[in-house]
Amino acid sequence: MARHSNRRTDLRARIAAAAARLMAEDGIDDFALAKRKAARQLGASETQSLPRNDEIEAELRAYRALYQAEDHPRVVGELRRIALDAMQALEHFSPYLTGPVLKGIAGPYAEIELQLFPDSAKDVEIFLLDRNIPFTTHEGRRFSGDQARATSFISLEWQGVPLRLAVFDARDERLTLKTSQAGRPIERAGIAEVGAILSREHDA
Repeated sequence: MARHSNRRTDLRARIAAAAARLMAEDGIDDFALAKRKAARQLGASETQSLPRNDEIEAELRAYRALYQAEDHPRVVGELRRIALDAMQALEHFSPYLTGPVLKGIAGPYAEIELQLFPDSAKDVEIFLLDRNIPFTTHEGRRFSGDQARATSFISLEWQGVPLRLAVFDARDERLTLKTSQAGRPIERAGIAEVGAILSREHDA
């Protein structure tokens, strides 16, 4: 029984490492896709011993620190600078940076993810239309506890970089939001926090 458990643990670690390598080298930014591709490469079932996202994230950090130590900090710094510029332009809508750019694991083709909390989702669309900024929209949801929150997603480009805006009700700003009911809380940082991160990086 212990031997079987050890084999599963070893396979799980190998899938996590392979998924991290795919994300770092091939620009994949979808954890689920990276897991499935890594499992297929290793001849494992797509439902067998799949690692959690945080396990892959740890491997990704280690991979970038070892093989991309010079280029990766520059890439993340530039993405954070662009994110801050977008946040300052959207300041009226209470923007927060989330996702791989905030975590520092984003690759050069990563999408910048912002949360917005306007009085009305239409206000954000009007803001973009008034500035002739092309965008697309789709509907989704996020969770607070076991409660689903309706979410509008707006995709566009900002300074040539993909930007995705998750638009919530203004009252949701006080809530701890998750991507799934059983998931972990979404980390986020406001304008002042992102500015402080960039200042620390500049001074380092």
